[in-house]
Amino acid sequence: MRQIFRYLPLLSLLPFCVPYASAQSSVDFMLGFGTAHDKSNGGCIDNVSFVGYPSAGVDPTPSSCQANPSLGGFFLGIGGDVMLWKHLGIGAEINVQPARSNYGPLQYRQEFYDFNAIFAPVNNKRVTLQLQGGVGGAHTGFSYNQAGGCVGTAVCVPAQSEPVGVSNHFQIHGGIGVSLFLTEHIFIRPQFDVHYVPSLTDQFGSNFVPAATVWVGYNFGER
Repeated sequence: MRQIFRYLPLLSLLPFCVPYASAQSSVDFMLGFGTAHDKSNGGCIDNVSFVGYPSAGVDPTPSSCQANPSLGGFFLGIGGDVMLWKHLGIGAEINVQPARSNYGPLQYRQEFYDFNAIFAPVNNKRVTLQLQGGVGGAHTGFSYNQAGGCVGTAVCVPAQSEPVGVSNHFQIHGGIGVSLFLTEHIFIRPQFDVHYVPSLTDQFGSNFVPAATVWVGYNFGER
């Protein structure tokens, strides 16, 4: 959760855009649940020295080289947007794996964050269709689980996760979502996204990462 909370100051800036918008401006705050997918790049990591080996032309023994994984699993998101006019607005989203996953002998956590322009060709009291486009970043953090142990019964060191490196990339984001209002202010928004992340093939198998999220949100203001 710390990964999500560090982006909250960025989302808190969105309401300050409202005074510069029209009288019909509105603000959404959202919590999302979803997933993102990318295939493995076919490489592996030496489980002793952590030196990566490409899959082509190398035949490491299974005991020393563990395959790189595909990207998947559960993502948790927070987001917000401001409709400055009835059909145009801006927004920001962050999607993070709350739990680490195995990456060969390591563990990793993937994050995507983006800042978007929003076009809403349909925007009424019950349904809003949003088309999003923007830029942001992708962050992959790696860690290693260090086993705990005791010296006799007097001194014990607990098992802990030690950071061993990070990989940061620029990304281009596009998305489409439909907000369905359950009440005047509460809505759910199924949303499909595509992240294009140059050089993400250093970690996974493709620079294109499709994602799907169901957002639950609260709307302030007029629509």
